[in-house]
Amino acid sequence: MPTSSASTTDSARPAASGGVQSLERAFDLLERMADAGGEVGLSELSASSGLPLPTIHRLMRTLVACGYVRQQPNRRYALGPRLIRLGESASRLLGTWARPHLARLVEETGETANMALLDGDEIVYVAQVPSKHSMRMFTEVGRRVLPHSTGVGKALLASFPPEEVRALLARTGMPAATEKTITTPDGFLAALEEVRRQGYAIDDNEQEIGVRCLAVSVPDSPTAAAISISGPAGRVTEAATATIVPVLRQVAAELSETLLASGHGGPAA
Repeated sequence: MPTSSASTTDSARPAASGGVQSLERAFDLLERMADAGGEVGLSELSASSGLPLPTIHRLMRTLVACGYVRQQPNRRYALGPRLIRLGESASRLLGTWARPHLARLVEETGETANMALLDGDEIVYVAQVPSKHSMRMFTEVGRRVLPHSTGVGKALLASFPPEEVRALLARTGMPAATEKTITTPDGFLAALEEVRRQGYAIDDNEQEIGVRCLAVSVPDSPTAAAISISGPAGRVTEAATATIVPVLRQVAAELSETLLASGHGGPAA
């Protein structure tokens, strides 16, 4: 195989990290499209990525041919349907890797444990291990909810700049699930400041009356993720919070290690 710079094309040149530069660029463009809401124009991609238009056009043409991107009638580009299958498979694997950690949470706290991701503007639950109590919380895996009324939503959005949070809330609205749901952007931003201050998030009867949830983000996760425990407000008390939160943090750190290891050949043993 040619090795001289004169005979190596841009698309085959190894990147600094040891990968193939065109692959890294293609995935970067897909990520930028997702960040922009799933549909962008070439000039927007060029401005955000710093790549020249001919390079972006060539990469997008390849992604369109593979079905990962499609060109709209208005000549803008949108994420394609083939990504759905990849995302669904990845979510199932993520749940598989998370489940042993969630099971440990259940053993140590006695409450139902969940893992959730931020998918677009919504929270999607990707894994759950139920409590062994006869009275326990249950959230269907795959369920989607708005982030403003959930502990995992607060944990995930706490690291976002305020202007991005306001833009998300403007898109989703802030409907009240209960009388305790936060329904104003200023109120929600104040709640996020409290999450950053104390290092964990609380859903205090905000999604469902009688239910309290405690949540933390998974540090350094390849995709923004959070884990939580949920249970009756009579069990998930202030006193219980002091015991549960350190366990949540420890399990989140261990789950992070598992997810990072999975990117290099599979979960850690």
